[in-house]
Amino acid sequence: HVVEQQLQALAVADANRAFALADPDLRTQFGNAQDFLATLREKYPMLMRPESVLFLKPETDGTIAMQKVRVTDVEGSSWSLTYLLNRQQDNQWRISGCVVTPEGKQILT
Repeated sequence: HVVEQQLQALAVADANRAFALADPDLRTQFGNAQDFLATLREKYPMLMRPESVLFLKPETDGTIAMQKVRVTDVEGSSWSLTYLLNRQQDNQWRISGCVVTPEGKQILT
């Protein structure tokens, strides 16, 4: 699925593949794949190579969808990601945005 594909692309710094999974409005906002990747590296480092990823059940009405994902970064901090997706005219899903909420450090006892 599209969010998983984008996270895989980001893990190997494949800017073009990650950028292609964004919807046209988001691509227009960033301009090009390199600027997109640079912004994600700077503002959303937890997306680049998370230690763990847990996909929750997506919600959709058939036209738009919301995919929640929990990630833990390399420093042990947890993040809740809410991806917004739009179904395109060709029936492919594309990412229109992502809201990142910190959940704090996980402490294993």
